[in-house]
Amino acid sequence: MASQRSRILGYIRLALVYLFVGTLVWFSTPTPRLFAAGALIVLLGEVVRIWAAGHLVKSLELIDSGPYAFTQNPLYLGRLLILTGFCVMARSRWHLNWVALALGYVVFFGYYIPRKLRVEGARLQKMHGDSFSHYNAAVPILLPSLRRYPGKRAPWSFGKAVRNQEYLVLSGVLLVLVFFAWKTWS
Repeated sequence: MASQRSRILGYIRLALVYLFVGTLVWFSTPTPRLFAAGALIVLLGEVVRIWAAGHLVKSLELIDSGPYAFTQNPLYLGRLLILTGFCVMARSRWHLNWVALALGYVVFFGYYIPRKLRVEGARLQKMHGDSFSHYNAAVPILLPSLRRYPGKRAPWSFGKAVRNQEYLVLSGVLLVLVFFAWKTWS
């Protein structure tokens, strides 16, 4: 019952994200300069996500290699950068892009991060005990540290990135960039 509820909530969240991004693109009047700046931020966010997805083994082990040696949540950091980049390039009347960015930040910092800390933190603590306690105390939640956590030095894996379905996020990001490019130069 709980997994079906989670799946339904996941579909609702996904539909809201598509609606949010579609609205952002629809009302945007991007300029070449804003498109370039926003695309750079978006691509940086996706690079962080691909790097993270190539290290992640969900729920099986404590991941502290790759970007996880600098931040506990590189996937969320990447998502935040992507949102920011899209809003930068989505110049619009009445500054709707900045309203959208503020709304996105409120949802991100008011919902995603607190939920992650509560749910995932408790699960990781239960699964990994002291290892997670040391990692959690040493590695920042979101903004990366300049110091690397002295954990594993596992290599990036294309197979892990595929298993984590990052290609779906990459496809969506590229599609949205194409729409913004079309709006910029049409």
